Amino acid sequence: MRVHMAGSLTPRSTSAEISAFLAEAKRVPAPSSGARGRLIFALDATMSRQPTWDMALGLQGRMFDAAAEIGGLDVQLVYFRGQGECRASRFVGGGQGLAELMSGIAVRGGMTQIRRVLAHARGEARAARVGALVFVGDAMEENLEDVLAAAGELALAGVKAFMFQEGDDPRVRNAFQEIARLTGGAYGAFDSGSAARLATLLRAAAAYAAGGRDALAALSAKEADARPLLAQLRG
Repeated sequence: MRVHMAGSLTPRSTSAEISAFLAEAKRVPAPSSGARGRLIFALDATMSRQPTWDMALGLQGRMFDAAAEIGGLDVQLVYFRGQGECRASRFVGGGQGLAELMSGIAVRGGMTQIRRVLAHARGEARAARVGALVFVGDAMEENLEDVLAAAGELALAGVKAFMFQEGDDPRVRNAFQEIARLTGGAYGAFDSGSAARLATLLRAAAAYAAGGRDALAALSAKEADARPLLAQLRG
C-alpha cells in the first residue's frame, strides 16, 4: 500500500521547506473544549526495530480502545529510518487508519533522529494542542545535549513525552529518562517478549492524552504496569 505522508523532516529539506511545513501546521484550527485528544506516536524504524515495529503494529489499536470511553483520540504517526528520512503522517481517528499507515512502512538501516521527532512535536503543539508524545525505540545515537535542548523546547510547548525503551541499554535509559523528566512525562521499559507490557504502556499514554491525569489514574487503578507512569508525571 502506498502511504501518503503529511510532511517530510529529512535533512534534504531546506530551511524554507521546514518553515513552510511548520507554517502549514499552524493553519490547523485549535480544538474546541470538547475536541478529541491528539497524540503523536513516534517510532524508530531503523533496521533493528523490525520485530518491535511488528509488535507495535499489532498493539496500536489498544491506544484507541483506551481513549474511546474518554472522548476519543486522533493519532499522528512519526517515524525515522534510513539516511536521514523522518516523516509525519496526517492525524487519523481510528485504529484501522493508523494500522494502514504503519503497514505501508518497511524498516531500513540508519541512525536515530530523536531530536527531529521532538522538534516536530513542538511544531504540532504550537499549531493545536497535543496531549502527549509517545516514543518507542531502543537506541540513542545523537548528541545528548542537542536532544535535551529539543526536549526543553517541547516542554515549553506543553507536551509531555512518554519514552518507552525496548531493552536495557543504560545509555538509552538515561537519555529517555531525562527527556521524560524535562517534559514532565514518564519513562517505561519493555523487552521484545513483553507485548502485554507494551500494550499497557501505550494504553496509559493514550488515556493521558485523551483525558489527562484523571484518566491515567483510573487506568492505573486497574492495570499495575501503568502506575509507575502516573507516579512520574509532573504538572
